[in-house]
Amino acid sequence: MKTEILFGIHPVMEGLRAGRRAFKALYLAQNRADDRTEALSAAAASHGVPVRRISPEKLRSMAGSEFHQGVAAEVGPFPTVADPLPADARAPFLLVADSVVDPHNLGALIRTALCAGVDGVILPRDRAAGPTPVVSKASAGAMEHMRLFLATNLARTLEDLKKKGVWISGMDAGGKRSIFDSDLTGPLAIVIGGEEKGLRPLVKRQCDFLITIPQKGPVTSLNASVAGAVVMYEAFRQRLAAGGNDR
Repeated sequence: MKTEILFGIHPVMEGLRAGRRAFKALYLAQNRADDRTEALSAAAASHGVPVRRISPEKLRSMAGSEFHQGVAAEVGPFPTVADPLPADARAPFLLVADSVVDPHNLGALIRTALCAGVDGVILPRDRAAGPTPVVSKASAGAMEHMRLFLATNLARTLEDLKKKGVWISGMDAGGKRSIFDSDLTGPLAIVIGGEEKGLRPLVKRQCDFLITIPQKGPVTSLNASVAGAVVMYEAFRQRLAAGGNDR
């Protein structure tokens, strides 16, 4: 089995809770002993995962990061889904990240998406941040619970979603509609553009409408994760007001 190193307290614990990955071993730094690592040890034991104590130096080398918090796990790859639409969603709420390359931005988007009731996140398979341990860490483990679909051709995936009744709403600074004046209920996919160039032309053409966040002041741009959080929570608010985030 191909494995990777998941690191950080929240990603490892949420990986165990989600039960979607195969865990080969849990590694804890020899100099760390507290309630959280005890809880991790107990959770690993309940799943039949061996727990090993190693030096902080070896753990740092294994994780490839200084931000491991004394915790790492050898796990199978993140299990992406074969269909972007969840089978049980009557009015699916999807997030599409078009060429978001910063893993911290992607992790923040996924964390907000989980909190805002998003049913799934769609990512390009190439030339973008993917479901890596760094993204899981940036999401505080939220990625471990989220449905992620990797699109070989994002524009074609959006076209297929439209044929299945999903409205495609693209975030664009030049959009004619404010997010507060747009109907974000019903079957919906919100597309967030990449950090540098926003929505790619082929992706933008697949959008049914373009929406924008009203802003004031001399700084007129929000980064991808903040813009995504604003629009996802506006959609969440509208969907609750319309009778719940229907699934």
